Amino acid sequence: MTLLATIRLAAQALLRNRVRSILTMLGIIIGVAAVIVTVGIGVGARNSVQAQINSLGSNMLIIMPGSLNQGGVRTGNGGASTLTPADGMAIAQLPGVAAVSPSVNVRTQVVANGNNWQTSVTGVSPTYPFIRSWPTATGTFFTQSDVDSAAKVAVLGQTVVQNLFPGANPVGQTVQIGNVPFTVVGTLSAKGQSGVGQDQDDTVLIPYTTALERMTGQTNVGMLTVSASSAAQTDGVQSEITALSAS
Repeated sequence: MTLLATIRLAAQALLRNRVRSILTMLGIIIGVAAVIVTVGIGVGARNSVQAQINSLGSNMLIIMPGSLNQGGVRTGNGGASTLTPADGMAIAQLPGVAAVSPSVNVRTQVVANGNNWQTSVTGVSPTYPFIRSWPTATGTFFTQSDVDSAAKVAVLGQTVVQNLFPGANPVGQTVQIGNVPFTVVGTLSAKGQSGVGQDQDDTVLIPYTTALERMTGQTNVGMLTVSASSAAQTDGVQSEITALSAS
């Protein structure tokens, strides 16, 4: 039987059984479409999770103080006031550590341009944008000189910009954080929500020394944010930090 005769016979069979042929075709089409949609959903979910992980920062480790026992009452992890900037400097000397930033967090009212907004104000070091993979959108980030002098400078997240300076450029403007005036030196690029639904752009970053002197009046920091030099070194850096804290 020739190829042409085979094609003609197949066409005749399809025409004689139109309903069965249509149902078979629909089954094949629906099956293939279902596979494509399932694969697409899986790839999209994987990319979404990867994007959320990447938004946290590059090879990031978070160091928090331990528990505090007062009169038999244990506060849980983070309750002790034991971490200091000096601890961060010691960790920065460990092999495999790319950067370290102290973090001092307070929640307070920020006022500017006739508007006010309650937000999270975090004192950090100039290494923080590198650790969090979080570049500035306008202006610049503050410098080590600003940290050394406890300068009153601030970098605003996009949510704060939209609520205090809608449609305007805040760089060079003054914002009042609590009762202290700060000069805006830059704004952060939009980062969006975290994996737990927190608005990461609802933040103001200032030098951690300024936060300690003018916001908390303390010498300890809430946590240390550490970036390993590579993903492969993260476990080793964690072990080194644990050993350092035990020494």
